[in-house]
Amino acid sequence: MKLAQRRIGLEQEFFLVDETGKFSNRADEFLQNCRQEAEAIGLNPDYFMPEWVKGMIEINTPPAHTPTELASAYLKNLQLGLQVAKKMHLRLYPLSSYPLHLIPVIRDKLSYHVQVRTVGYDRFLNAGKCTGTHIHLEVPPGVIDSRVGVSYNSSAAEREELINIYNLATALDSALIALGRACPFYEGEATGLAYHIVRYRGSDRFGWEGVYTNLQSVGGLMPYADSVEHLVELQFERYYAWLTAMDNAGVERKLFTEGGGNLLKSGWNPVRLNALGTVELRGIDSNYPDVIFTIMRLAYNAAKRVRQEGIRVRPAQGVHTFELRGDWLVVPDFDYLNGELLFAAVTEGVRSSKVTAYLDSILEFAIQDGSEGINYLEKLKSDWGEYQTTEAEIMQEFVPAGAQLEKEEGLRLVREACDELEAQVSSFSQNLHKQS
Repeated sequence: MKLAQRRIGLEQEFFLVDETGKFSNRADEFLQNCRQEAEAIGLNPDYFMPEWVKGMIEINTPPAHTPTELASAYLKNLQLGLQVAKKMHLRLYPLSSYPLHLIPVIRDKLSYHVQVRTVGYDRFLNAGKCTGTHIHLEVPPGVIDSRVGVSYNSSAAEREELINIYNLATALDSALIALGRACPFYEGEATGLAYHIVRYRGSDRFGWEGVYTNLQSVGGLMPYADSVEHLVELQFERYYAWLTAMDNAGVERKLFTEGGGNLLKSGWNPVRLNALGTVELRGIDSNYPDVIFTIMRLAYNAAKRVRQEGIRVRPAQGVHTFELRGDWLVVPDFDYLNGELLFAAVTEGVRSSKVTAYLDSILEFAIQDGSEGINYLEKLKSDWGEYQTTEAEIMQEFVPAGAQLEKEEGLRLVREACDELEAQVSSFSQNLHKQS
């Protein structure tokens, strides 16, 4: 029986800046103009979305059947955003953190107020200083249920596919963190850490002070699922952990549901089930299109192989890389994945031998003859066999780790990143046009 083709989707957050590189809070005006322009040319205006602060926006794509189709839609929407920004004397800054000090302006929306009051204002401000990229891997229609997690009416095969894609996405977490590392600066400092992870996800284990440091079940990586029942239990454990946190902060529970909250929306984890019918990968830095396309293809190809070959994805103790054993993909156990490997990805990144060995094994699994975008994946390594990151390229030009970034240098970094984004969008768009 031929398997149904699963789609892939993408969301990317951007900072809004003026022509000098300074942070701008004109998101509402910008988004209104984008939507008007989109309607005028036949694009869906709903793909231009606000974020919880007024200096950040999100550009989404429609679900696509192939990475090339997704790249085309992404570029079309992003190109429109860049054109609107230019008319407004604004620019889109694409990297994972704004390099200089900023104080975000919070949007007046109930769901955001609930999060701020529950987590704490100062701690939650970190979420307005980091941007991420979310990849959506489609699973069988109807298998995800926002009321109970996994639909009672789904078949055994559909549930198994969901577990395998969820476990695969979980196993990819540290690898995508390391590959996607973008801006090395946060509030003018560079300490060699992946700031999007440290300041957003946080970690009580490693002392990383972020939004969810003390609420790891809500914002940290959740464990693998060994069964459908276990996957459902994880959703409810997180839900009640969030409600308990609200109780402790003196926030009425009804405000969560009044703000649109439900079982699946009670967490902001790096990997989560989405009511859209996808497993959502949320732990990736915002970055340039070439990096986003590479990571997107890596996740897509790995998921496609799992589905096509009926591979079951399960963890095992003592395993530190992807190991294909017959029709089983054996991945590292959760303690190692969310411990040593995560720490290495956030500190050393691709300089870590643990991380590079892990990346090598994932590439070997994902790159198959005839895979779409195989050339993207094969370019991940330089001629010297080393993985390349945006962060490393920036650090070659700007001050070394530990030094303070001066204001004018920070603004120059922002402008150059905006230049690079615009150049890549133009180049990729032209190449796609030639191919069509």
